[in-house]
Amino acid sequence: MTAHPPKPTKQSLRSSKRQWSISDFDIGKPLGKGKFGRVYLAREIKSNYIIALKVIFKEQIEKYRLHHQLRREMEIQTGLRHPNVLRLYGWFHDAERIFLILEYAHGGELYRQLRKLGHLSERQAATYIASLTQALAYCHEKDVIHRDIKPENLLLDHEGRLKIADFGWSVQSRSKRHTMCGTLDYLAPEMVENKAHDYAVDNWTLGVLCYEFLYGVPPFEAESQKDTFRRIMKVDLSFPSTPDVSAEAKNLITRLLVKDSSKRLSLPKILEHPWIVKNADPMGICPK
Repeated sequence: MTAHPPKPTKQSLRSSKRQWSISDFDIGKPLGKGKFGRVYLAREIKSNYIIALKVIFKEQIEKYRLHHQLRREMEIQTGLRHPNVLRLYGWFHDAERIFLILEYAHGGELYRQLRKLGHLSERQAATYIASLTQALAYCHEKDVIHRDIKPENLLLDHEGRLKIADFGWSVQSRSKRHTMCGTLDYLAPEMVENKAHDYAVDNWTLGVLCYEFLYGVPPFEAESQKDTFRRIMKVDLSFPSTPDVSAEAKNLITRLLVKDSSKRLSLPKILEHPWIVKNADPMGICPK
């Protein structure tokens, strides 16, 4: 099975109006395992197109009452078309399982790269933050708030370009939301305090990620959940002496990790920030 997906043909997955079944695919190696199912490398037999097939067990969906969340995730991701957002081409189901036909990201999770390297260079970090910012700007224009941006939900394609994946906590709404969701270290203060929130929670997370890319750990990490919550609410932010990180990078992080969500740096302003302009590799960022 080829690692690099061939160019799609006219009969490929980009036209996903047809009814799919498991017999349309050759199933390859497992790519990952989650709480509710598994992801496999697969090839659509007719077109030879390589995809990732996410298999979700209906029994788990029933057990955790996730019907609404899964339907929302599928509807949102299917409607998004951006080079830095992982495509969901379509889905089908049988008696026991739901299958999501996803774009295959050959480079795997950014989380693995970050753990392997310890931290990223400023050039690489800025390139990823710029890519993420463009993708989130596109999502926000579509009234989609992701709400769970973290290294495990960021994938890399065969050219090393970043792709936002896993829209399980996403919501499409123009009004403020009240559900506390996402992952502990990346929660914005308004979520921790159970206050209404909007798209600015994604801007906060960009600040958390930028810090983690450069220092290897999230900024508010603590021994207990209670201490992490306390640090987030106080915006208890400090910068270690090592690794040596530029003042411009720290400035961007400080302007994103602001308790008042209305005062966080906007997405267009992130792309204009001196640190991004100076460090982000234009070749590594997909145009909007």
